[in-house]
Amino acid sequence: MALILTDVQKVGLAVSFVTAKGNPAQVDGAPVWSVSDATVLSVVPSADGLSADVVAVGPLGTAQVSVTADADLGAGVSALVGTLDIQVVASEAASIVISAGAPVAQ
Repeated sequence: MALILTDVQKVGLAVSFVTAKGNPAQVDGAPVWSVSDATVLSVVPSADGLSADVVAVGPLGTAQVSVTADADLGAGVSALVGTLDIQVVASEAASIVISAGAPVAQ
């Protein structure tokens, strides 16, 4: 199920890490945030990478926010990836647009 934002909203997201048994865990370095479609969403991570603001850019659509972290606390790398689907829908009407057809003789 996707998180729903209107085209004029943003949302704060935060990550935490747990073991296979649900216990708190650490990762190596700051997590890296990304979006699958930058025309729909933008992401602004915090300095430590543990949270981010996700902003609806304007166009309607669906995109994924991804967070990648290194679960290997040693010299190796064990990529851990989490994703969240976000659907951007239209907000309430804010103005009226009047369209005219081509003028014709009476």
